[in-house]
Amino acid sequence: MAVDPRTLVEEWDAWRAAREQELRAPHGWLSLTALHWLPADEVALPGVPGRWHVHADGVRLLAEAGDGFSHAGEPVEGELMLSPAEGGIGITLDHGDRLVELIQRGGAYALRVRDPQAPTRTGFTGVPMFTLDARWVLDAVFEPYDTPRPVTVGAVIPGLTHDQIARGVLRFEIDGAAQALTAMDAADGSLSVLFRDATSGVTTHGGARSLTVAEPGVDGAAVVDFNRAVNMPCAFTDYGTCPLPPPENLLAVAVEAGERTPR
Repeated sequence: MAVDPRTLVEEWDAWRAAREQELRAPHGWLSLTALHWLPADEVALPGVPGRWHVHADGVRLLAEAGDGFSHAGEPVEGELMLSPAEGGIGITLDHGDRLVELIQRGGAYALRVRDPQAPTRTGFTGVPMFTLDARWVLDAVFEPYDTPRPVTVGAVIPGLTHDQIARGVLRFEIDGAAQALTAMDAADGSLSVLFRDATSGVTTHGGARSLTVAEPGVDGAAVVDFNRAVNMPCAFTDYGTCPLPPPENLLAVAVEAGERTPR
């Protein structure tokens, strides 16, 4: 596709600045310091106050006033039931400057701790990137499924799975060779694509990179811009539960665009 060089640079610079600002957020992915999977029995966790118990309706927290928790602006004392949605955004409790986040993944519950003083956040100096290149801005055609398809993919944590909704296939060419990527549904109407390529585990993270593709036109026209391929949270922290791409989303070509492996 024809790309105006000045517009490409200006828009990419703005996108990159917004991306790094998001990563620097006080309770963003760089702030994770722990991931505790909850057993069936009541348990006390290291570095996290209260006692936690997996219950038929979710997770029960037993807390004392001195534990310092608050939820939805109210102090937590006694029993609090928490029921995060499978695969969705977690439920958070404030604990001083920290957030304690309860999540549900693969039918299991876990606590993540988000601390603005995490070394991964305070020592963050930016994400290495490949050089911006108009070659990686590609015309594509989106072929939607007649009905979106539920799919189950693996995760960086062995044995864990993620349920997603596949909307269709993006078809495009790289240097004249036909390529295809299965695209998942994103909350804002855009398409979300997880992929690996020949750089994965070499110059880019071995798990996957993610690419957002704007909602295609009525004729299926879309633009795949690999300059905006980003690392998944698990590239930055050991406490993520990132999904892996479906098997068909492995590109044989080296996509030398977008984010590289973090330092």
